[in-house]
Amino acid sequence: MGVPTQSVGTREIMIDWHRLFGLALTDFFTDSPFVVELEKDLSVKRQLLDVVILKKQTGEFSGQMPDGLDNIVTHNLLSYKSLHEPLDDWALDELTGHYVNYRKQTSPSWDDLLPKDQFRLYGVSTRFPQLLANQVRLERLQAGVYEVVWGAHRIRVLVLNEMPVAEHNAIWHLFSGVREKVMSGAAQYRSHTGEMSTIINQLFENYQLEGIGMPYTMEDFKRDYTKEHLNLLATEDRLQGLSTEEIKAYLEKRERQQTHATRSKRDSISKLGG
Repeated sequence: MGVPTQSVGTREIMIDWHRLFGLALTDFFTDSPFVVELEKDLSVKRQLLDVVILKKQTGEFSGQMPDGLDNIVTHNLLSYKSLHEPLDDWALDELTGHYVNYRKQTSPSWDDLLPKDQFRLYGVSTRFPQLLANQVRLERLQAGVYEVVWGAHRIRVLVLNEMPVAEHNAIWHLFSGVREKVMSGAAQYRSHTGEMSTIINQLFENYQLEGIGMPYTMEDFKRDYTKEHLNLLATEDRLQGLSTEEIKAYLEKRERQQTHATRSKRDSISKLGG
C-alpha cells in the first residue's frame, strides 16, 4: 500500500482525526453505562460538538478510566483538537456555547433546565495549549490533566502527549502524536467491539500524512512490535507455540548457515594469504 502524500487538504485530515477520536471513544465505552455521540448537531445552522459521552444506564464503569475522565457525570461534552489545531480561547468559547445549546435541548424545557452538576466540559488537545496558557492560568491536577476557570465553568483540559504511559491511558496515547506513545497505545489498548484494528490502521495512515513514521497496518505493527520487544521475553515464552520438530529444524538451519559463513570466511582469508 502506498503512503498518502501531504497533498491531501488539511481540512480533510482534521475531519478524519475528529471522526477517529470519536470512534475510538465509542469502542472504549462499549458495554458500559455510557454511550458516545459523535459530531452532535446543536442547531439548525450546523454547529457540531465533537463528542458527547452520555450516561444512559445505571451502574458504575467497570475498569479504570483514562486520566482526566475520573470526574465524568451524566453529560460530558468534549472539544477535541488534533495535531495542528489550537485549543485556544475561541475553542473554549465554542465549547461553552455548545454546552448552553446542549443543555437546552436535553432539558424538559428552557424553563426547567437539568441541574448544572449533571454536565462536564472537556478541552482535549494533542499538545500543550501554550497560547491559552499565556492568557489564563491552567491549574495542573496531574500529568496531562489541567483545569481552567472559564466564566462560571471549570473546564478540564486534557493534554494527550503528556499523559503517562499506562494501560488505562492507551486510548489517549493513540492520539498523542508521539510515535513511541502511539505504538504503546496500539499494543496496550483492548478493543471492546473488534473495530479498533480498522481505526488504528486509519490512524497510522493519518500519522504518515503528518510525516510521523508509523507501520502501514495493524498487522505490520504487531509484527514489528513483537520483533522490537522479543528480547524482553523469557526463553520459554519466546519458544511458546513451537513444536520440538520446528525448534530442531531451525537450529539445524542456523548451524548450516554458520558453517557456511565460517567456510566462506576461511576461504577468503586463504585467498588473501595466497
